[in-house]
Parts: sequence; structure tokens; C-alpha cells
Amino acid sequence: TALQSDAPLGYFILPFLPIIGLFIFDGAVAEKVELGGLVVLTIFITALLEFARTKKATKVYEGLEVCYRGMAEGFSAVVVLLVAAGIFAHGLESIGFVKALIESAQSTGAAANVVMLALVIITLIVAIAAGSGNAAFFAFVELAPKLAGQMGINPAYLIAPMMQVSNTGRSLSPVSGVMVAVSGAAKISPLLLVKRNSVPGLVAVLVVVVYTMMFIPK
Repeated sequence: TALQSDAPLGYFILPFLPIIGLFIFDGAVAEKVELGGLVVLTIFITALLEFARTKKATKVYEGLEVCYRGMAEGFSAVVVLLVAAGIFAHGLESIGFVKALIESAQSTGAAANVVMLALVIITLIVAIAAGSGNAAFFAFVELAPKLAGQMGINPAYLIAPMMQVSNTGRSLSPVSGVMVAVSGAAKISPLLLVKRNSVPGLVAVLVVVVYTMMFIPK
């Protein structure tokens, strides 16, 4: 059954208020406010509107509780993964992985391609293991400008394929939210769904790599 709601149609604009606020509170039009502050302001505005509509403080608090639960779930599912992946990336840099990667790539004569492929593979593996494309991408993307600067290549040559592959990796992970949801709706094992997605997913990774080599300048 479809989810029923008595909320006014105009409420559809509320989730977009933080984005709208970024254009208003940018320091030029109005005093600069960071995204976190805009989100809190949006929640406050929404609570006031709901109280004005229902005149029931209890219902407003119940709605806020749902909001806070969602924030907690987002923190546990995404932020913790980002922190863990970030520590992993810093660990790789601390043990000399970045330096060894550059030296190995330069010795092959195709440094840019080797480094790009290494970052693509690492990003893909982390995305599959963590079930989150954001965690994989944001953890390792900070390495790309450093590597590009040391090697004298275009940072986009490293970052663009990482971004694409991180999202492709979600469809190859049995623990990603979308795979769990789809497999649950279809009443099949997530591993069976991963097996079904493996061929088109890996072909997509190959296409991303080839496209990067052909069309993104080094």
C-alpha cells in the first residue's frame, strides 16, 4: 500500500531549503552560513510550520524523533564508514604505500595509467567491502591531488574514474543498502544479485578506464 500523509503539498519544498539557503547565505547576498547550520535551521522552520498547522506539540516532537532517528542511522551507515575509510587511506600513506606506488609507476614508463588503475582498483574493492560509494571515494580522493602534483599530471585523470567506479562498486556489494533492498523486495539472496550484476558491473569499470585513457587529458 502507498504511504499515506496528510501533509500539505507545499511541504515538498522543505527538503530543498538547505540547498536554496546555500545560494542565499553565501556571504554575498546574506551572512555566510555553513550547510550544517542551514540543515538545523530547516529543521527548526519545519517544526514551526508543523506546529502552526497541527497546533499539537506532541505530534511535532514525534516527527522530530523520526528525524533524529534518521540522522542517527545516516551517521552509523555513512559517517562511520567515511571515518574508517579515511583512516585506512591515511594508513596507506603512513606506511609508504603512496611513495612506493609512485616509484613503481615511474619505473614502468606509464606512470599516470598505473596510478590511475591502482586507485580505481582500491576504490572498487573498498566500495564492494563497505557497501558505500561515498565512503570509498571520499576516503581516497584526497590522495589523488597529492599523487597528481608529485607526478605532474592532471588530477581529473585520477579523480574522474575513481568517482565513477565508486558508484559502480555499490552494485557489486552484497552489503550495500540498494542491494539489500532490491534483493529483499525480489526475495532472493544478495549474493545472487551480485553474481547477476558482476558482468555488466565489471564491463562498466572497464569502459570507465578506457574512456579515461582516451578522453581525459593527462
